Amino acid sequence: MSTAVLTAALTGPIATKADNPALPTSPEEIAAAAREAHEAGAAVVHVHLRDAEQRPTADLDVARRVVGLIEEACPALVQLSTGVGLSVDYDDRMQLVEVRPRMATLNVCTMSFGAGEFRNPPDGVRRLAYRMGELGVKPELELYDSGHLEVAMALHAEGLLVEPLQFSLVLGVVGGMAATPANLVSLVSRIPAGSVWQVIGIGRANLPMTTIGLAMSGNARTGMEDTLMVRRGQPARSNGELVARLAEIATAIERPVARVEDAAAMLGLAAP
Repeated sequence: MSTAVLTAALTGPIATKADNPALPTSPEEIAAAAREAHEAGAAVVHVHLRDAEQRPTADLDVARRVVGLIEEACPALVQLSTGVGLSVDYDDRMQLVEVRPRMATLNVCTMSFGAGEFRNPPDGVRRLAYRMGELGVKPELELYDSGHLEVAMALHAEGLLVEPLQFSLVLGVVGGMAATPANLVSLVSRIPAGSVWQVIGIGRANLPMTTIGLAMSGNARTGMEDTLMVRRGQPARSNGELVARLAEIATAIERPVARVEDAAAMLGLAAP
């Protein structure tokens, strides 16, 4: 079977150290977490930014510092989140691609997200997709519900996305699609041939959904953005611990874990 690209989502926009003291929030902690996750098998690190009070931020100075520290710490591919946090203005979120990471998220639809609203206005999404194309930043298309695929494909039809398309199928967010095998199989069956896709399961769905995705020849993401627990009642000690568990599963089903250079080729990334 093909190699599997593993991604570590290191921090996310919601949890704090009060939820799990091991959550990395400072630039130095995020870089150290990236190095540990990479050593455990992650070729990609998905990065959210926090300010000194642990709040989500789109501050460009923070972004440059975090990306720079990660690049010094390990060779993992940096995927910078433009999702940032529900309270951050969309235009501020868009500016993060000016840091020119290898990849960044492109969330294609506004949606309910837990008790809040995740705003991704259509005109803003198009402007961001266009700017990412100008800068050579690969869009990671995050699909939280089945209809988001049609929106992504409309952007492709407009010439705003370059193949291979890179999809992240997010299952288990309240307001999005439920974390069920049926939902995953249905969405994968509709993704265009030649696309690259990974599974993201939220909370207790992280392990079962990523395992199913790996068995279906997809890629997978774990990390403390997606789950703070190793199992019920046992908090994760680090992102590395979660990545190592997923790497063991991939190896057990004969999906060798992709190296960074192989992942870059599979994801269709431009040269640095």
